[in-house]
Amino acid sequence: MAIPAEHRPLYRAFIDQGLDSWLARLPEQLARGLDRKRYGDLPAWEKAVAKLPDLPEARDVRLDVDTVTVDCPLDDSRRRQCENLLRKLAPWRKGPYRLADIHIDTEWRSDWKWQRVSPHLAPLTGRRVLDVGGGSGYHAWRMAGAGAAFVLVIDPSPRFYYQFQALRHFVGDADGGRTHFLPVGIEDVPERLAFFDTVFSMGVLYHRPSPLEHLLQLKDALRPGGELVLETLVVEGDATTVLLPGERYAAMPNVYFLPSSLALCQWLERCGFVNVRVVDEAFTSLEEQRSTEWMTFQSLADFLDATDPKRTREGYPAPRRAVVIANKPA
Repeated sequence: MAIPAEHRPLYRAFIDQGLDSWLARLPEQLARGLDRKRYGDLPAWEKAVAKLPDLPEARDVRLDVDTVTVDCPLDDSRRRQCENLLRKLAPWRKGPYRLADIHIDTEWRSDWKWQRVSPHLAPLTGRRVLDVGGGSGYHAWRMAGAGAAFVLVIDPSPRFYYQFQALRHFVGDADGGRTHFLPVGIEDVPERLAFFDTVFSMGVLYHRPSPLEHLLQLKDALRPGGELVLETLVVEGDATTVLLPGERYAAMPNVYFLPSSLALCQWLERCGFVNVRVVDEAFTSLEEQRSTEWMTFQSLADFLDATDPKRTREGYPAPRRAVVIANKPA
């Protein structure tokens, strides 16, 4: 079976990285993740990316700055064409980006999260990194900008896949082809892979009905001694405190377990992680998550109690996020 041109870089990367056990699964995973019968809007997203005009070879790409930036000269007509096509991929959740003077002001100030996380990481230079639930890839581009040798985003959303492909169109090969996207979930990563030097799971754990199973899946993907970077919703409390919300939490469905950071550390230790430490914990501000012209739906301000911003509209504690770093035993 011929490999579509847009998938060839991913296949080459898997071959170069020696991911033979996963390589054989790629055709089925890509076909399922990009199935037009499952996702009615997928053809429109695919068409939007395909219509992006050719860009000048000379461009200045910055993956090591808060706003991921691609500077290249475009006339007004092509710039308007690019902006209109990028808007067809909205809502844009994670960023920000500036692409040929088009500022994509995303719902999340993901650069603020990166500022909180990055000082605590083992240096990413030369490392193989998995970003679980990475959205459009903002953090993955930052990881590449920090020197990672191979970055793989996995996220089952085809919209995020096409946002990533649009960004790839602008970035070109400025990252040396080190950054890739596969539209699958963590459950599709081969068991006991033991490959990645660093695994990120940010904003995923609270959506998992079996959180310890998720932690074990992340551990399976890590090489011995590898580093887990876990960011998730938490609540204040002691090592026995865990919140199980009702049908919705801050208007989000499918939110299951919100532990205290102390309880979360115990979960990690129970799963066999070592050197477990909380490196950051804070409430999410209205400036960090908000509606913009690139994400026009409701956002955090709409999900909080109008009379008490320290509580959600369902009456639960307002979103509070912790970053925990741990290691798989060597």
